[in-house]
Amino acid sequence: IADYGASTAHNSLLPICAAIGVLRKRTRHDHSTLVVHTDVPDNDFTAMWRTLAEDPDSYLAKDAATFASAVGRSFYAQILPSSSVNLGWSSYAIQWLSQVPSPIPDHIQVAYSADEGVRAKYARQAAHDWHEFIAFRGRELCPGGRLVVRTMAVDDDGEFGYRPMFAALLDALDELQAAGLVTVEEIHRMCVPVVGRKAADFFTPFAPSGRFEQLQIDHLEVVDAEDRFWSQYQIDKDAKVFGAHWASFVRASVFPTLATALDGGVGDARTAQFLDQL
Repeated sequence: IADYGASTAHNSLLPICAAIGVLRKRTRHDHSTLVVHTDVPDNDFTAMWRTLAEDPDSYLAKDAATFASAVGRSFYAQILPSSSVNLGWSSYAIQWLSQVPSPIPDHIQVAYSADEGVRAKYARQAAHDWHEFIAFRGRELCPGGRLVVRTMAVDDDGEFGYRPMFAALLDALDELQAAGLVTVEEIHRMCVPVVGRKAADFFTPFAPSGRFEQLQIDHLEVVDAEDRFWSQYQIDKDAKVFGAHWASFVRASVFPTLATALDGGVGDARTAQFLDQL
C-alpha cells in the first residue's frame, strides 16, 4: 500500500486500516502488508513516525502483520519499483504544485488573482503535474491495482472556496507589515501554490481512448465537502473554538509555505514570531 503525500499520516490512518481489513478477508492473517508513506524530503517525518506509533487509529496498533516505511521524494517522479503497488492512496496532496510557476502579483492564491496570464501559468503547471502523477503511478501499480485520490477541486463556475479564510489571512499579513514585522517585498513573494481542478481536467491525460499508462478512471465525484469546524460551531456556538480550529488548520497547512518567502527563508530569525502573530 502506498500513501502518496503522507504529511503526518493523519489523513491516511482510517482509510489504510479499512483497506487492510478488506485485504485480511482475502489473505491469511499472517500475510505481511507493507505500507509506504511518501512525501517531499523536507516533510516532518518525525511527526509522521510519532503518529504511526502513538495514534490509537494507527494500523500498526491494530495489525501485527503490517509494517511501515517511508520515501522522502516527490511523487511527481517514479519513487517505487514498477508493478509493486497493490493499492495507492493520496489525500489532499496533489493540489500542491511541483513548482511555483510565477509570483502572484495581487494575491497569495492564484484562484483569486485578476491576472489572467498568471492564472494560465498555474493552470498549465497543474495540468503537467497531474499528467506526471498519473504516468508514474501507472508504472508503479501492479496489474489490477487501484489508486484512490482525494484532492481539491473547483466547481463548474470555477469557485475554489475558502474566500473568508484568505480574506482574513491577507488582512493579518497587512497588519504584520504595518507593524514592521515583515516587508512589502516579502508579502509580494508569498503565495500558496495550490490549484483546484475541474472535473474535466482529471480526464485530460486519458483522452481520447480513456486509458493512460494502463490506467483508466473508474469513478470521479466532485463534492462540496463539509466544514466540520463550522458544523461544530452550529452546535456549541463557541466562536473562539471555531476560530482556533481554523487557525490551527491554516497554520499547519499554509503558514510554513508563506514563511519560505521571508528574507531568511524558514530559518529566518523572525519565523517563530511571524507564525505566532499570523
